[in-house]
Amino acid sequence: MSIDFRNTNSVWASILVQTLKRLGLTTAVVCPGSRSTPLAVALAQADGVEAIPVLDERSASFFALGIARQSCRPAAVVCTSGTASANFYPAVIEARESRVPLLVLTADRPLELRDCHSGQTIDQLKLFGTYPNWQAELALPAVEIEKLAYLRQTVIQAWERSLYPVPGPVHLNIPFRDPLAPLPDVTTLDLAKEHLQPEEFFAGVEPLVNFQGPTANPYWRQEWWQCDQGVIIAGPAQPQLSQKYCDAVGQLARALGWPVLAEGLSPLRNYAQLNPGLISTYDLILRNQQLAQQLVPKMVIQLGELPTSKELRTWLTAAQPRRWVIDPSDQNLDPLHGKTTHLRTSVEYLTQPYLGEPKPQTAYFCLWCNAEAYVRARVDQMMAQMHQMFEGKVAWLLSQILPPATPLFIANSTPIRDVESFWAPSNSGVRPFFNRGANGIDGTLSTALGVAHRQQSSVMLTGDLALLHDTNGFLLRNKFVGHLTIVLLNNNGGGIFESLPIAKFDPPFEEFFAMPQNINFARLCATYEIEHELIHSWEQMQQRLNPLPTQGIRMLELQCDRKADTKWRQKNLGNFAAGIV
Repeated sequence: MSIDFRNTNSVWASILVQTLKRLGLTTAVVCPGSRSTPLAVALAQADGVEAIPVLDERSASFFALGIARQSCRPAAVVCTSGTASANFYPAVIEARESRVPLLVLTADRPLELRDCHSGQTIDQLKLFGTYPNWQAELALPAVEIEKLAYLRQTVIQAWERSLYPVPGPVHLNIPFRDPLAPLPDVTTLDLAKEHLQPEEFFAGVEPLVNFQGPTANPYWRQEWWQCDQGVIIAGPAQPQLSQKYCDAVGQLARALGWPVLAEGLSPLRNYAQLNPGLISTYDLILRNQQLAQQLVPKMVIQLGELPTSKELRTWLTAAQPRRWVIDPSDQNLDPLHGKTTHLRTSVEYLTQPYLGEPKPQTAYFCLWCNAEAYVRARVDQMMAQMHQMFEGKVAWLLSQILPPATPLFIANSTPIRDVESFWAPSNSGVRPFFNRGANGIDGTLSTALGVAHRQQSSVMLTGDLALLHDTNGFLLRNKFVGHLTIVLLNNNGGGIFESLPIAKFDPPFEEFFAMPQNINFARLCATYEIEHELIHSWEQMQQRLNPLPTQGIRMLELQCDRKADTKWRQKNLGNFAAGIV
């Protein structure tokens, strides 16, 4: 470990970075700028911390978000003063809403250069409003041992608040006076070396150990056990240990004898062998109103957030069953405002005690499983026989052919919904990733690249508008390590809006809602030296997705007809369960 003793700013930035390194920081994304020079230099020189320079601040922040999402540990993103920091805002919001640990380090001018038109200066205090878990402005750099101890302790606090009690973003605003470059200062050198002994100074700086507290009073166990008409609803989940999560859900489901309605964004569909009562077609099943009435539960265990399905939410709202939400966060995860109790724990922790012998299958359980088998067979048959380039078949095909444990980033809007409707259960161990905190299309490509960075070859499923909203993410190409295949569903516009009532009013629908961009993606890829291939058949797509390359970024483009695809959904989605009585 080394401290840069050349001047006050160098010592200050070195202490900050070395503290973060000891706490467990491995990756920092650094944007260009003058005021952040001390931080950039300290990170660039820190052994064991990968410092990645990225031009665009919005892209950089989502890239860091993707890295943190994949690793479940904080990543840092650094920028200079002024509007640079404002470009972090969408990623800060997403990190808060999706509970991703993110350290936002914004350099700033000192107090005497604020509110005087000194240039590249805005009010950065509490810039991100209430979205950070915690935020603070550091004191101006100084080499007194008391001030350095304060810095060390504040950085420890920032790290821990990004992880506990709920992961999320933390903002440190860091003012620097000139000189910003590491120009030698003899006075600083002598004072710092006399009083600062690094090994002694950093003693006790250790990564946070999170001991999960006890669960609530277990009276609810008896209530669950006595209910013979309950369901477990597993919403979007990105656990670090996917198989452990799925195994815990399976233990709970078997102990209670309840089926598991698993969102396509949950790893449960990709560890199907662990959950014999797995229901993947609930959105399609519940479109049969008679059957939906027969399937009304008396009790529901909800794991994390609710699935995307509007059909499911409408069904729950009408039925108003007793609901238990299992999630370790302090957030309200019931947008339906039902008869709900939150248990602030994880399903893995919940199932640590012995749950008892598996309950025998009930008629209610069998009704769900029979409906699943019927609808799943019809979906699989129709998808297998389909020849046209239908968007929904892409999600179904990916569930069949991706290599085991592939990280898959799924963009918002239509791709998310197609995964929920069509993703087939398997034992592939595919790992779904997504930005469902705020459900926006900001930073889609950059987040996917962050998820894929230094990981197994990965895939991204996206529409054209979500990709175009973040094409600056392609500037990461020279810093990205690994492989990402972009599966682009190009329907020349916002297909999600085709299902809304406004689609019947054109104008202004095409121009103001669908917003077709008429982009030649082959030329766009050529600009960034990205490999591009137009997919003409399902066989061609299958050949390109297994095996996956090991390096670089590649785009596979499927050109679809959004109006025809919308008509297909309107005609067919309500009919898959029509034959069940």
